[in-house]
Amino acid sequence: MKRFPARRRLLCLLFALFALAGAAPMFARSHAHASHARGDFDYYLMALSWSPSYCLTHLDDTEQCSKGYGFVLHGLWPQNRNGSWPSRCDSRAEPDDATIDRTLAFMPSRGLIRHEWSTHGACSGLDPRAYFELADRAFAAVAVPPPLRTPQRPPQLSADGLVAAFAAANPGMNASMLSVQCRNGGELSEVRICLDRDSLAPQACGGRVRNTCRSGPLRITAAR
Repeated sequence: MKRFPARRRLLCLLFALFALAGAAPMFARSHAHASHARGDFDYYLMALSWSPSYCLTHLDDTEQCSKGYGFVLHGLWPQNRNGSWPSRCDSRAEPDDATIDRTLAFMPSRGLIRHEWSTHGACSGLDPRAYFELADRAFAAVAVPPPLRTPQRPPQLSADGLVAAFAAANPGMNASMLSVQCRNGGELSEVRICLDRDSLAPQACGGRVRNTCRSGPLRITAAR
């Protein structure tokens, strides 16, 4: 039987150890957002989608795009201060028809409602009815600034100006508690607001919540 010299065996062992050491951080990063414990999170991140921008590329979504919405609720997401989040937690529950019908008032897509429950809501520790009732209260608790209440002409706002407008319309809110999301660098897509998990009061955001818009005026599609 052919034997490897001791030096070659030592080099092979060292190579294997270095490979494992390099893989460990990659494994840890790949599971940074893989917490699946229901109810185990720090706060909620509420995502408000600017419907006119969404409808530019989803004209076939008549459930949402035929009604002239401004901001609609994209989701209420359990979030952690370190920037991670739980997702797709085990749950046998599903939103029933009555819950979906009520939720359509502020999240106008049946497909989105089901997706948000399975991806985020199931991790809240609540049942579907209680989760979407909480989402309704969260959405109603945040005042949309007057220039963005279904405007008929595109508002002239920068990302910083939009943040300031939300802060002015919501006492106690400041720039550390929300972010603005853009498509293609300058087209308004979403506003994301960090909320206390119990009181739903605005709170400072944790890691990975930041603006994604370029400087200068945003492209804000007018409501139809």
